[in-house]
Amino acid sequence: MNLIFFLIVAVSFFVTGLRELLWHGAPAGAVGKAALSPMSALGQGMVDQAGASVTLAIGLIGVMALFLGLMKVAEAGGLLVIIARTIRPLMTRLFPDVPADHPAMGAMILNFSANILGLGNAATPFGIRAMQELDRLNPVKGTATNAMVLFLAINTSSITILPTGVIALRAAAGSTDPAAIVPTTLFATICSTAIAIFATKLYQRWSPVTEPEAGDLPTAPALGDPDPAQSPEIDGFDDSMATHAGYPTWVSVLALGFIIALVPITIFWGRAISPWIIPGIMLTLLSFGFFRGVRVYESFVDGAKDGFSVAVRIIPYLVAILVAVSMLRSSGALEMFISLISPYSGAVGLPAEALPMALLRPLSGSGAYGILASIINDPAIGPDSYAGLLVSTLQGSTETTFYVLAVYFGAVQIRRIRHGLAAGLTADAAGIAAAVIICMLLFTP
Repeated sequence: MNLIFFLIVAVSFFVTGLRELLWHGAPAGAVGKAALSPMSALGQGMVDQAGASVTLAIGLIGVMALFLGLMKVAEAGGLLVIIARTIRPLMTRLFPDVPADHPAMGAMILNFSANILGLGNAATPFGIRAMQELDRLNPVKGTATNAMVLFLAINTSSITILPTGVIALRAAAGSTDPAAIVPTTLFATICSTAIAIFATKLYQRWSPVTEPEAGDLPTAPALGDPDPAQSPEIDGFDDSMATHAGYPTWVSVLALGFIIALVPITIFWGRAISPWIIPGIMLTLLSFGFFRGVRVYESFVDGAKDGFSVAVRIIPYLVAILVAVSMLRSSGALEMFISLISPYSGAVGLPAEALPMALLRPLSGSGAYGILASIINDPAIGPDSYAGLLVSTLQGSTETTFYVLAVYFGAVQIRRIRHGLAAGLTADAAGIAAAVIICMLLFTP
């Protein structure tokens, strides 16, 4: 992200500098920004966008508090454990190299369960712990196993059924139907996850495990199996949550069939269903918590406090990214790049406005989030336009491949990633294609 941020600023500056040297004055009758020189307009746009970024973050506080409060009630009621027990029988078949009773299996199950609910903050510690446990089964230290690569690929496919963060951002942007992207996200994430699994199984045939060269070996402390008592503690990981036995296989198959059945329902009745989603989510999760004996009001308030903190913490990231994106647009560099490829992307349903999102999403989560915010808050586009709905779906149904790869493989010093990057990018491409298809079907006349 450091390189991306620097390149955006540098390219914007030099392109604007060239336009400044070629500038011959404002046209007659020009007022406001139109009367400014390219470099002056760039500076003014940076200041304006910095203020707008803070305003956007403040607008997010309420909706983030709402959704994180509801997620806290669900978590306190044991919904995470229920999902984990449901998917365990499927996981044992998906990862045959991992013993069913191994801690790695439990950590992976909890990671996927948290992602399904859109609990990204909980999913990351579970994912790191899963990689640590998978590394204990790794016969060739420093080289990714098939299980590691598959686990990473599924994570990059973003198995999110409830994209709470995107819904919150759309609500803050003034969307008349913030949850309209739930059906499209569900379709796209199912497609990307299925392709991720298929691609990983396919690519591993051409990417055998080989002994690393001496210079590629990790440092000595990482070579042996770590002592469980000395394993680093991951904040947010509760080992007791991973010890629950799974439900019978037929329960897992039934749940999977139900999720798949939602796809045609969302295709044909998505517009009718979407207005019910947010009120329905609130009633369902509060009812679940209440009948599970949760003190729903206190739990909701605790989660809402986290929502407030999250909204405040993202202010610096929003300022950095939105200012950089504003510079890229004001300089004309983004317009020039988009003009080159938009004729080809537009022909397949990917409009020019959505191209920056599609290109940056695999590289940077914060960058993609910032671009999403800038697009749906643009008065010329808005959150409920086709482009606004498409970029919202992209954000909810794809993941930051390079970030996930760096964090998860870096946690266990994996240097030979084998087919990990190829599988992750394939999942990203599948998610983008599926998002375009479903959005064209549901949101174009």
